[in-house]
Amino acid sequence: MLHLVVDAVLLLTSLAIVVVYLCRRLNFWVKLRSVPGPPALPFLGNSLILRGTQEEFFRLLSKCATKYGNIFRLWVGQRPFVFLYSAEAIQPILNSTVYIDKSYEYSFLFPWLGTGLLTSTGNKWHTRRKLLTQSFHSKVLEDFLEPIYQHSLFLCNRLELELDKPHFKVTPYAKLCALDIICDTAMGSTINAQENSQSEYVTAVDSLSEIVQRRFITPWLKPDFLFKMTKLGKKQEQCLKIVHNFTRKVINERKEDKLRQNNLEVEISQQNGIKKKHRLALLDLLLELSENGKVLTDEDICEEVDTFMFAGHDTIASGVSWILYVLGHHLDSQEKIVEEFKNVMEEDNTEWPTMKHLNKLCYLERCIKEAMRLYPVVPLIARNLTQPIKIMDYMLPEGVTILINTYLLHRDSRFFPNPDIFEPDRFLTSNCEARNPFAYVPFSAGPRNCIGQKFAMMELKIILSTVLQRFIVKSVDKEERLKLVGELVLLNRDGIRLTITART
Repeated sequence: MLHLVVDAVLLLTSLAIVVVYLCRRLNFWVKLRSVPGPPALPFLGNSLILRGTQEEFFRLLSKCATKYGNIFRLWVGQRPFVFLYSAEAIQPILNSTVYIDKSYEYSFLFPWLGTGLLTSTGNKWHTRRKLLTQSFHSKVLEDFLEPIYQHSLFLCNRLELELDKPHFKVTPYAKLCALDIICDTAMGSTINAQENSQSEYVTAVDSLSEIVQRRFITPWLKPDFLFKMTKLGKKQEQCLKIVHNFTRKVINERKEDKLRQNNLEVEISQQNGIKKKHRLALLDLLLELSENGKVLTDEDICEEVDTFMFAGHDTIASGVSWILYVLGHHLDSQEKIVEEFKNVMEEDNTEWPTMKHLNKLCYLERCIKEAMRLYPVVPLIARNLTQPIKIMDYMLPEGVTILINTYLLHRDSRFFPNPDIFEPDRFLTSNCEARNPFAYVPFSAGPRNCIGQKFAMMELKIILSTVLQRFIVKSVDKEERLKLVGELVLLNRDGIRLTITART
């Protein structure tokens, strides 16, 4: 008799759990029913219209925006995604200190980056952001100008292999250059990626980036237990071991170097009172901030160094590639950039540009901003709602994933008349003053904006000015023939193809 009672209680409990779950899901669905979007099927959601290629999905977002307006939703199975692409709609999200949680997909980066600045949230993110901001001070960044310039020169030497060829894909070259730069400036270590693209560390970083991209867009690779059983899962484990061992090795070596340097400086100071200044990598600054493990442990430092490495090479490579693509359709702008650079550099007799020089490259900066408006490096910014929020006339519940489409946002004709036209003077100060600050967010905006945006702009200016001094760049593919793919960075399915000739 007792076992019958137990069975009945278990059955009723199970039914109660199911009923509560179904009621919550129904309430969740009802709250989202008013948000416009294509009809969705039970359990499947909008999966039937999401079966196409990545480029078809990116085109679908534009079609939905045209049909449904500034806000629309798509159900991917049981997960609701709400897409926004107007300045007024995204401002409450990006300007908030509450809605700072990245989407579930960013958890795919945890094995590589841990919970560093890119992936952390809550108190850890606030504390880490405040701590690391001082590492990107302009006086600190100025020490990185020489290595950026030297690696940019090496990029030009590599590009000479492509002189006068019918076309070549620029992104692989840009990626190796960016990897050299971020490794040099973040870790103070030279990996010579441009000389040896097949080195163990370079190929591991490249493979990890590709694996993360694949997981972002492949439903069956998302659950960890399934992913770990695949070939990609096993390959990730191998690559993680290589990358983490390298990072830890560099951290230990920098610690030893720092100790030796401190002892040497004490000795020199005692002898003649002169303390020799040496360039610090971001890793050195993290070691100083760590206070011997009291503030940042070795594991914390490893997380942030790996984060700099990941975020600081793929995005820059994409930015360089798209900017050269745009300028490849505007030879007149290339001439203006070259002339401006020559005039600025003639003011002083320096081997590489200083911060003073870079600040005077105003036309180049406008061209960079305009190219990044047309082709934003990060096409989708994702946030997970941990609390309900009202966007426009819609109350969105907790649990919704917000996706901000910067590609569409930056082509809002209210703020950018003739939005498909390249016009650098849109970014003259006089033309920016009245513009909604959330109409243009290439580095995101608000408290969770890109901490390295000054570094990125500095790097882009040096790489682009160096390349354009050496070469005339022309783009092969017209815009209407591009096959855009929105992954972690904006890609063209067939690569970004250019031709280059020597500038005389």
